[in-house]
Amino acid sequence: MAEPPLNTLDLEALRSFVVVARLGTLAAAAQQRHRTVSALSMQIKRLEASLDTRLLVRSARGMTPTMSGEVLLGEARELLRQHDGMVARMTGRGLSGRVRFGMPEDYATRIVGRLLPDFTARHPEVVLEAVTATSGDLVKQLEKGDLSLIVALDRPHSLAGGTPLWQTMPVWASARELAVAADKPLPLALHPLNCPYRHLGVEALEAVGRAWHAVFTSTSIHVLEAAVESGLAISILERSRLTPTMRELGGTDGLPPLSSCQAQLHYGRHVSAASWPAVEALGEMLTQHLTWRS
Repeated sequence: MAEPPLNTLDLEALRSFVVVARLGTLAAAAQQRHRTVSALSMQIKRLEASLDTRLLVRSARGMTPTMSGEVLLGEARELLRQHDGMVARMTGRGLSGRVRFGMPEDYATRIVGRLLPDFTARHPEVVLEAVTATSGDLVKQLEKGDLSLIVALDRPHSLAGGTPLWQTMPVWASARELAVAADKPLPLALHPLNCPYRHLGVEALEAVGRAWHAVFTSTSIHVLEAAVESGLAISILERSRLTPTMRELGGTDGLPPLSSCQAQLHYGRHVSAASWPAVEALGEMLTQHLTWRS
């Protein structure tokens, strides 16, 4: 007796499902996958029909996986990693080497969530080492040869020859109910000295002769945000990071305007020949996708 045929999953449909689940919209996934929205939607529908289950639903956060979708997501990522690694090994066309990548913590969630999983899936033989630090520290590590490439803001240490990615929008941020006293030093929550936003804030305050003092200093953006939300201090944050419990301060609160920064991609000068193709591949992916305006 012949065995009943097994359902065969389309690997490209699985890739599309993984990207939609990660980015949250069909439009964004279609752009990354170089397909139309309708073509991507049909792939997902065929995948759901093949598995006889709903994989994605619309929610306030966009397209999110169902319970079945969450199960498939983990297994699909592993399957695609194994498949791509096998193809790379058999064809000899896979990239290898070591990539040491640095980025500011403020933007790490976007970069890690959007790009680094894709990079490791496409190039499983590449050893990726990613770190977060202030832009000033990243520049120093790049110049020392400790990093292969970085995404960094152009303040306070500017490097020549960087590839522009996006323009930042720093704002003064406080707790929504915090009253700013004009006759007292401004209480600030800041990153350490090599932070671009610390540099911008101090520069702006000193230009107008406004007294300030650092109530809280931390390398963690999440800790600084907690200090703001609790009313402990005022900080300089990316406008997109303001939460409902915060408010943006400005001239009516006696605070000077802040200059913006440009995020740039920089390559190291001490990358080995064996690792350079992999470093360049990550750089191209970052340049292609990190073009938002904050």
